Amino acid sequence: MDAIQKNLLEQVADLHEIPTGAYNIRANGGLAGRNTTANIDIITKEDKPGIDIIIKPGTKKESLHIPVLLTQTGIKESVYNDFLIGEDCDVTIIAGCGIHNGGKEGTEHSGIHSFVVGKNSKVKYIEKHYGSGEGTGERVMNPTTIIDLKEGAYLEMDTVQIKGVDSTKRTTKATLGDNATLVIKEKIMTHGKQTAETDFEVNLDGENSGANVISRSVAKDDSYQLFLSKINGNNKCNGHTECDAIIMDKACVRAVPEITANHIDASLIHEAAIGKIAGEQLIKLMTLGLTEAEAEAQIVSGFLK
Repeated sequence: MDAIQKNLLEQVADLHEIPTGAYNIRANGGLAGRNTTANIDIITKEDKPGIDIIIKPGTKKESLHIPVLLTQTGIKESVYNDFLIGEDCDVTIIAGCGIHNGGKEGTEHSGIHSFVVGKNSKVKYIEKHYGSGEGTGERVMNPTTIIDLKEGAYLEMDTVQIKGVDSTKRTTKATLGDNATLVIKEKIMTHGKQTAETDFEVNLDGENSGANVISRSVAKDDSYQLFLSKINGNNKCNGHTECDAIIMDKACVRAVPEITANHIDASLIHEAAIGKIAGEQLIKLMTLGLTEAEAEAQIVSGFLK
């Protein structure tokens, strides 16, 4: 693994070296490293690019790393990863994609992840996207996540994209069973002429199921963001969707939250707020010796934490 790939690995997976435990590292369209454990198996798909990840029932306090690294300009790939998580598990999955494009051609990665989370299992899923390189070719990432939570299952999904991605379309579709819970936390920053579109749809089919979808974003320069969030309450359930955005310069942000109650005991809330940085916030920090640019950076950093 060269220096550029090591940097991407650190950015998207917080790894300074090959991890212990289960992992699958994909680089420039091929397998760069893999390790399985007694409880986590990784199998290469035979019909299309991607892997099947099988986590045995009762697996506790184990982690799985599945980063994707692209450093060759012009690569365009779609990768299909299916996660089959048994009952009564407690695991952490660290994914993410890093693209370094130093050429003129566009580089694109579409990751299609499908989760089936077994009864009473708990999963934390972390996904980071990062782009770098001085080339004129675009860096494009289009993640799709399909989630099926069985009875009593819990999935917390943290997604972060704060640098270097020219275009992204992020799609998440989830179906929840009885007493299942989904928590999604999204953080996005765009600048230049970058575009970012998010499309969440959650079906609360199970009795006492619940979802909390929160997006925080910052749009700078001439960038564009679109946030779509739909929660369908199809049973006795609780759902909340929230979008908070800071808009700067000549950027554009659209937020379209939608909630639909198809059951008398569905309790659903949506919130959306878009605005500029308050002048008094800047003044307060500038009185402490910061320049206006430094004050803006501090506010943005705190907002996206």
